Amino acid sequence: MVDTVVLYGIKTCSTVKKAMKWLEDRGIPVRYHDVRKDGLTAALLEGWVEAVGWEKLLNRSSLTFRRLDEAQKQDLTQARAVALMLEHPTLVRRPVLESGKTVTVGFRPEFYEGLFAPTA
Repeated sequence: MVDTVVLYGIKTCSTVKKAMKWLEDRGIPVRYHDVRKDGLTAALLEGWVEAVGWEKLLNRSSLTFRRLDEAQKQDLTQARAVALMLEHPTLVRRPVLESGKTVTVGFRPEFYEGLFAPTA
């Protein structure tokens, strides 16, 4: 039995679209959560940070990050990064996939293959 799979992202992101298509093509039921429209909670973000680290989660190459004031980008700590991601959910690197207790950031088909490989 497959755990509930939740894919977090934004509809316009090409990487999110690729991940969604990959999951759908393999018949893996997925619930989609649009971080821009549906938002994020502090508890959810803190769980992701614990699982993958805030440095991996924060998308410093995003247009949103580049538009921040220089002062907001300087001397980032976990607490400041989480606060920024809560205020601007598009700062989260996409997609974030939750499957059971596993949290992954980004889309790599080979990693998804391993994650969803049938067990004997």
